Amino acid sequence: MEGQPKLIRQMGLFAVIATGVSSMVGASINVVPFMIHRSVPLIGPYVLGAFIFAAIPALFAGFAYAILGSAMPRAGGSYLYASRGLNPYLGFVASFSQWFGLSLVIGVISYISIPFLRDIALSYEYESLALILDTSWVRVSISLIFIWSFVYVNIRGIKSYTNLLIPMVILIFCLGSIVILSGLFLDTTDFLDALPPIERQLFKMPTANPELNWYAFFSAAAVLFSSFIGFDAIAQTGGEAINPRRNLPLALLIAILGVGLFYFLFTSSVYSIIPWSYVADQAQIKDISAPGLLRNVLPSGLDTLIILGATIALINDLPAMLLSVSRLMFAWSKDGIISSAVTTIHTVYKTPVIALILAGLMATIGVLGSNFAGDFFLGIDIMVTSMLVNFLMMCITVLTLKKYNYNLYQEIGVFKKRIFQLFIGWGGIIFLSGFLIIHTYKDLQKEVEAWYFHSTYIWLLVMLLASSVFLVRWNKLKKTKTINKFKYLPLE
Repeated sequence: MEGQPKLIRQMGLFAVIATGVSSMVGASINVVPFMIHRSVPLIGPYVLGAFIFAAIPALFAGFAYAILGSAMPRAGGSYLYASRGLNPYLGFVASFSQWFGLSLVIGVISYISIPFLRDIALSYEYESLALILDTSWVRVSISLIFIWSFVYVNIRGIKSYTNLLIPMVILIFCLGSIVILSGLFLDTTDFLDALPPIERQLFKMPTANPELNWYAFFSAAAVLFSSFIGFDAIAQTGGEAINPRRNLPLALLIAILGVGLFYFLFTSSVYSIIPWSYVADQAQIKDISAPGLLRNVLPSGLDTLIILGATIALINDLPAMLLSVSRLMFAWSKDGIISSAVTTIHTVYKTPVIALILAGLMATIGVLGSNFAGDFFLGIDIMVTSMLVNFLMMCITVLTLKKYNYNLYQEIGVFKKRIFQLFIGWGGIIFLSGFLIIHTYKDLQKEVEAWYFHSTYIWLLVMLLASSVFLVRWNKLKKTKTINKFKYLPLE
């Protein structure tokens, strides 16, 4: 290994898009739109509407990222954008919040992937194996094996990473299309006929849909917003993407629009087959997923394929998200905000090996925390708060960049007209602030066993930690008179 913090530009457009898609499609499509009934029980039949509404602030945030990414194509993404276009302190604490939330969710995703393996075992009637996979220590052990295997893949370099990622993305869309097409041939009657007789007798279809509860609708939309946040990983490839001023904005737009359409078709297909009331009932008593819900109604063989597709989608989140959080730490280290050791680059593979190991350690905490809490929504809620704050900072930066750093403002390559920038910035601020208020209020009103099950309090503690780290390092930077570098992009 060597101390020179230099990443190599070797990621083409498809690799960058695959990074964003892999970070977005996983728990977001197979679990969250159905488990939302546990987090927000009063959402009822209005999940699809909340899903569409959640896409609005995601689009504003995505456009903000595209603007800033075209001007500042370096590793670090959101941290770099806010530290150069708004304020170094705000850039660090917002990105630290993002790093903490995403690192935990890597663990959460790894943890919730095990029930998919259990469902595959059940589909082949290996009930004893399914019971073993539901055992706490087995679930934790396999989760940790997944995480550290992908840490190793990332350390092995971009070629190893892309050779794994791109085929898996293709598989995800191919296998996910089975669910979409199923909605054209199957309906609720087919599902009810396929239920075991005892379960069919116990389940009662509601005679009418409940009235829309607006508070529940907006609360659900704030949680479902988490389905779209993975595109941030594209910004973190800024130090390794080829032709980044073109490819970063293009990849962002393709990922958000393409995955958004895929989400809607997939989720609407599941709800056209499975009654929302059945999904709501099941979400209260166990962890559920799209493949698990469809297992009884699909022809033999297809059920296994969609479970396999969901498992691949979940697992494929891990390498892309590990890349994302490790590049954040690399950027902090390069700026001197954390130890310079984190910029250590592997001499052979040219990857930030220390940053990747630290990302794996944080993800391990996410696994252990999910097992301890007994409900993975705590990790998701922390991530949603973190990313809402982070995206809010990006929209503010779109507004402030011109005044704060005019030289970098002139480098913007998309949405160059100021009126577009103002519309994107203010639109994002309004929607994201609203989502953040609703999400925080919902969390604080929730009845929990202990204070540390409130994601808001955990997030505030993380912000206090980030502020302490920044102030200590900032004072050292001032003494060495190196704070002027925050007006410029890091050297490549």
